[in-house]
Amino acid sequence: MANTVQLDIQGPIAHVRLHRPGKLNSLTLDTLDQLIAAAQQIKKNRNIRVVILSGSDGNFSAGLDFASALKRPSRLARAFASRPWRGTNQFQEGPWCFRRLPVPVIAVVEGYCFGGGVQIAAAADFRITAPDAQWSVLESKWGLIPDMTGIYAMKQLVGMDVAKKLTMTGEIITGQEAANIGLATTATADPMAAAQELAEAIITRSPDSTAYAKRIFEETWTSGPRTTFFKERLRQARLLIAENTKIAQQAARSMSGSQGDASSRPRFRDRTVR
Repeated sequence: MANTVQLDIQGPIAHVRLHRPGKLNSLTLDTLDQLIAAAQQIKKNRNIRVVILSGSDGNFSAGLDFASALKRPSRLARAFASRPWRGTNQFQEGPWCFRRLPVPVIAVVEGYCFGGGVQIAAAADFRITAPDAQWSVLESKWGLIPDMTGIYAMKQLVGMDVAKKLTMTGEIITGQEAANIGLATTATADPMAAAQELAEAIITRSPDSTAYAKRIFEETWTSGPRTTFFKERLRQARLLIAENTKIAQQAARSMSGSQGDASSRPRFRDRTVR
């Protein structure tokens, strides 16, 4: 099995790269398996605080490699079947495994971001794109709909009319346009540098409060106030007695928490939130 996903752990930051040179990082079933395996490895490593998700050779991903997927119909059928314990099939878990992580995930989008590539990016917590990147919910070209969690993710990012238009037409938009409509978080000339800067800012904060911030938004985004308030109290009660909260407060009092360089960064304990 070819290695089409690279995992590079650099201290508290994990870099996950889609890597199919010459194939525009198009997705195979093996790629999806490897994305899931990388996410599982990251989750087990309590020292990892941020994930930066990108593609090699100047592209994010051109989407599913249909020719590769159709070579083994029996495996394709198994990949399409839902796993009841997760509520996803293999195609859906490939992107959504990153939303499940208790650490923020930053997608860096350059070049092509089509079809399944859009859905992987949409499953990240932040999407930083090059202005001239090309985005397309391309499934309609093949008579299909997004089925790799893209429908759910787009509901959180753009209005229904925009989501319908992107899905029904498969039009190609620029990274700048993606940022303008909310599909991307921001557009910048050097998205990797911007992602690194964001990651450095995040790791100056308690890994436990960051994990709970991600979780509570995921748990309550469509909930009413009573459920949301309950979750707020529940998570805050645990944070109030957490060792990392004490470290964050001490750093805030000494003002060292505002510095992003490694030498002055607060020395937090490993993340306790699973």
